Amino acid sequence: MSRFLFVMPPLVGHINPAVGVAGELFRRGHQVAWAGDAQLIRGLAGQEAFIFACAGPQLAAGKSMRPSSIRGPEALKFLWEKFLIPLAQATAPSIENAIREFRPDVVVADQQALAGPILAQKFGIPWATSATTSGEFTAPVTGMRKVEAWIDELIQRLQKQLGNATSAADPRFSPHLVLAFTTREFAGPTPRANDQTRFVGPSLDSRASASDFPWEWLDDTRALVLITLGTLNAGAGNRFLDACRQALRDRSGHLQAVIADPAQPLVRANIASADMIADRDILSLPHIPQLPLLAKAKAVVCHAGHNTVCETLWHGIPLLVAPIRDDQPIVASQVTHAGAGIRLRFGRATASQIGTALDAILTEPHYRTSAQQIQASFHRARGAAAAASHLAQLAYATMPARVAESDQARDGRTAS
Repeated sequence: MSRFLFVMPPLVGHINPAVGVAGELFRRGHQVAWAGDAQLIRGLAGQEAFIFACAGPQLAAGKSMRPSSIRGPEALKFLWEKFLIPLAQATAPSIENAIREFRPDVVVADQQALAGPILAQKFGIPWATSATTSGEFTAPVTGMRKVEAWIDELIQRLQKQLGNATSAADPRFSPHLVLAFTTREFAGPTPRANDQTRFVGPSLDSRASASDFPWEWLDDTRALVLITLGTLNAGAGNRFLDACRQALRDRSGHLQAVIADPAQPLVRANIASADMIADRDILSLPHIPQLPLLAKAKAVVCHAGHNTVCETLWHGIPLLVAPIRDDQPIVASQVTHAGAGIRLRFGRATASQIGTALDAILTEPHYRTSAQQIQASFHRARGAAAAASHLAQLAYATMPARVAESDQARDGRTAS
């Protein structure tokens, strides 16, 4: 069997899809190891995960390191200069150690874990890209030559620093295999996808959950609405969440809501307080078991984060999307283009507007029909199972040549 090293940034939304793939590979008898934030990976992949910890000041355990007020070009500049490049520099020694000790047949690197592919190339190991969002395939910088040239220069400089100056490959797009956790039906045109891109759909398997959710709180006589702004927007969405609460209060006769609000304090960690449970209409918690709740929900209000959107559409549920930053406007456009939801303005949406849009996606059948069409495409793609098969094929296809090269090198040393 083959050995796979997953190299991940300290971001929940980027680790979660890899967890399902890693679990599928493990069930098939392959060996799996991780390189990244040990605490974060262990909390998502399970306590038994084999992890090479990557220490560094840039690792923030999934918390955003960027001011929420930064938008547009400044946000892109911040992403590269303050996160992607420093993260690669800080984690490179640990990743190189992981490669030397684990001796992977394939490195599986997230698009934001740049040190992974650069070091895989340095050691002559085939690598696969884990593309957790389709934003990179349709990125707005495409065609902006100065921006693209600036990013290329940053990458080339990083490659030189990490000892792989001769590589011409973009570490965000493997020439061997790119796993896109979406489908063509949902992503639409993807001009930056290469010939090795495989659209495998969402990976939702094997996710650990430690949430103590009060399931008895749910009222089966009312439709459940799930509201979440993801793991990186704590505190930035207070106004929007308050507007959502008001919209739901006005419809409490037939709707009930669960809000994921990481900024919401609890009397007892991870357990709803008595006061919260006493509110039979809205339950706000810092952490929620999202996938089990989606199995019961009728609508989702979110920030258009790629994982949340795909998990929602996997269940055939329509959405209200209010993008905040990064790739979220792209994902929101994919939702509306597919007809699976309505887009709102995060900074300006009122309780009345949220309520009206919510009424529409719950009562007008074409939103659910469109969501179910995307759901069908996701299920056909096979998610983690398909991704694991592609990775195994890459390992098998490249292993004989690399074994032969190793044998030749060993024979040469012996002869000398």
